[in-house]
Amino acid sequence: MRPSRLSTLLPVLAALALAAAPAQDDADAFRTRRMPYEAFDRLPATHVAIGKATFDVAFAPGALELSPSVIIEWIATSGRTVAAYYGRFPVDRVKVLVVPVDGAGVRSGTAFSNRGSAVRIVLGRAVTQKQLADDWIVVHELVHLAFPSVASEHHWIEEGLATYIESIARAQAGRLSAEQVWGDFVRSMPKGLPAADDQGLDHTPTWGRTYWGGAMFCLLADVQIRERSHNRLGLQDALRAIVAAGGNMEVDWTLQRALRVADAAIGSPVIEDLYDQMKATPVPVDLPQLWQRLGVELRGDNVLFDDSAPLAPVRRAITAARD
Repeated sequence: MRPSRLSTLLPVLAALALAAAPAQDDADAFRTRRMPYEAFDRLPATHVAIGKATFDVAFAPGALELSPSVIIEWIATSGRTVAAYYGRFPVDRVKVLVVPVDGAGVRSGTAFSNRGSAVRIVLGRAVTQKQLADDWIVVHELVHLAFPSVASEHHWIEEGLATYIESIARAQAGRLSAEQVWGDFVRSMPKGLPAADDQGLDHTPTWGRTYWGGAMFCLLADVQIRERSHNRLGLQDALRAIVAAGGNMEVDWTLQRALRVADAAIGSPVIEDLYDQMKATPVPVDLPQLWQRLGVELRGDNVLFDDSAPLAPVRRAITAARD
């Protein structure tokens, strides 16, 4: 994607935005569970182009040790990463609110869509450039914008997609190594396996099943699509089709509609069939066998790849850069 053109006036504009912001007494309005759209609209914003999309970036009251231009470029980089994965950014315009708090690091992020797409990012005032470079949270939240809003029992697909895609998108953009992607999957995906009393993905809203069970569903779908298409297509192609059909967080769809659009793009009902199997049944998944077929081995802290494994080409294709 073409890099965004950040104006040389960014530091001045951001400083003026902070000076014109609501008083510190109003700062709590920016930290509520809901996106404070009205408060955001009172803040001067810097506009950044990500392809044909526009990011309106504004800062809540409070100082950050890094310059506003550094923060804005980090957000833009995350936007370009998501746009590259989907072939375009999934919505035309997104409000991005940066809320400084005590401490360091990228503290949290939340995506909203009730009054247009928006993402709130909570940053420690002492956040460092390395912490921004290592961050996954903003990409995770921006990925949420690329899937339609579905019924609450399907929350696992929303969080599962964001959990699965954020590392793959960063790897495709050269921001994360394939070893890091697969190492994290091997370590964390067992958290998504069904436990006692599990009733399937639609009926087991635990943290592990929501985030990592959803991510495991995405991985299984990706592998099955690639096996059936002889590695010509993957989950990425199915998800691009949803975005191309207007499916994003600003619209309400049934999950069945989203999966139907996705499967039409790959020419096979892989995702719909997998959903039928896992939605109300605790389907066991032999993850060690899957890692072996993909040629992934975790040895201590090191990740080793076996390129002679039967699904090694699938593993490589999942993290390879795309047009």
